[in-house]
Amino acid sequence: MTKVMIDHHTVWQNCLQTIRKQVNAQSFKTWFEPIQAVGIHENILTILVPNKFFYEWLEENYVSLLRNALRQELGEKARLEYQIMMKKSGIAQKARQGSAVSPQDNKISLPKQAIKNPFVIPGIKKMKIDAQLNPTYLFENYIEGDCNRLARSAGVAVAKKPGGTAFNPLFIFGKVGLGKTHLAHAIGNDVKTKHPEKAILYVSSEKFTNQFIESLKNNAVNDFVNFYQLVDVLIVDDIQFLANKQKTQDIFFHVFNQLHQNGKQLILTSDRPPKELDGMEERLISRFKWGLSADLQAPDFETRRAIVESKMTGEGVELPVDVSEFIAYNIKNNIRELEGVLISLIAQSSLNRREVDIELAKEVIKNFVSEISKEITVEFIQKMVAEHYQLDVENLKGKTRKRSIVIARQLSMYLAKNMTNKSLKVIGDNFGGRDHSTVIYSCKAVSDLLDTDEMFKNVVEELEKKIQMSVYE
Repeated sequence: MTKVMIDHHTVWQNCLQTIRKQVNAQSFKTWFEPIQAVGIHENILTILVPNKFFYEWLEENYVSLLRNALRQELGEKARLEYQIMMKKSGIAQKARQGSAVSPQDNKISLPKQAIKNPFVIPGIKKMKIDAQLNPTYLFENYIEGDCNRLARSAGVAVAKKPGGTAFNPLFIFGKVGLGKTHLAHAIGNDVKTKHPEKAILYVSSEKFTNQFIESLKNNAVNDFVNFYQLVDVLIVDDIQFLANKQKTQDIFFHVFNQLHQNGKQLILTSDRPPKELDGMEERLISRFKWGLSADLQAPDFETRRAIVESKMTGEGVELPVDVSEFIAYNIKNNIRELEGVLISLIAQSSLNRREVDIELAKEVIKNFVSEISKEITVEFIQKMVAEHYQLDVENLKGKTRKRSIVIARQLSMYLAKNMTNKSLKVIGDNFGGRDHSTVIYSCKAVSDLLDTDEMFKNVVEELEKKIQMSVYE
């Protein structure tokens, strides 16, 4: 290997090390791993990117990051030269040399190749197509988090330029109830708003299959195919259900090819990535991989809480913070289940004229969790308090009069009295055999402190919240 080859690879690898520390793992994998360094001359590094959209996205979103990383390696006069790989010819087209400082200096104008569609029948007029979209599924009420940021961002890009990005097809996958259908509809609704002239169609794979079977019965397969050729944005939900349906896969392959070749946008959802689609033809799987495969993960606590509060606000219900946190803490893996809890909460509150509080939330969640977990015990409270104060549980049971331990012991007794059904004697027994009068004194001491010390009050409220949330953990 020549010194030049070593140099440009080394420079780019060093740049990647810098970039990796400043972007999340998914963004790094999507936008930086596919880039190849192909040459270096003086202070100019040449990199190869997959397509024009990829180049534009880098320049619009990561130009500062690229500039700083490159300057660390090559100095203040460092510059980038892009090459774009043209997939059909296999030829890399060179972009105009730029500084990696001003993205407008690097804009590229590539010729557009019109592809004639041999399946368009003369005389067919573009009919009005009902998009079959749910108007309530929008980007505005699709809460963004680390779990879905890539898929949502790609969806927004597709809605701006349907058929004109590298994300074609956009393949969205994830487990049941994580928002695939919502996102797919949101893209369609946004396209409808931004491009009213576009023909959009949402269809489930099951409905597509049934339509195809009906066309076979009626000897109208050509009409079926011609109809789908009229669509500008085709959204197919749960594509995995085409598995082992050979003829349906054949016709979908035909529809996919014609739409893709004519610059139409395809959006597919699935409960698994393309490589795991058993029973699907390899030629289809390879096409599913052409664009971007974006996964949806289970939302984290903050995202779940934002979803809870957004949906309840949309229903005109003001939810106490402790209730929204309690729900978000306990329904962890499924947004659809989260919505079910909220619907039940609203129904219970309205029908029984009850205030939405933590007790009502507990009753509702019992119908959704698979197992009711342990009841709150004195031992568990001791453990939580000891962890908070960074003590051993044995310290709470001992005889030391050190102030920090005394406060933790008294607080444990106070919480045990308020959060369990144990008698004062039983509580005292759990603290080294203390009698009931000690428990009473401790509870009074804590109550007095709550009235005078705001910081202590916050600690108590936080511990109560953690203990309450642990009931269904």
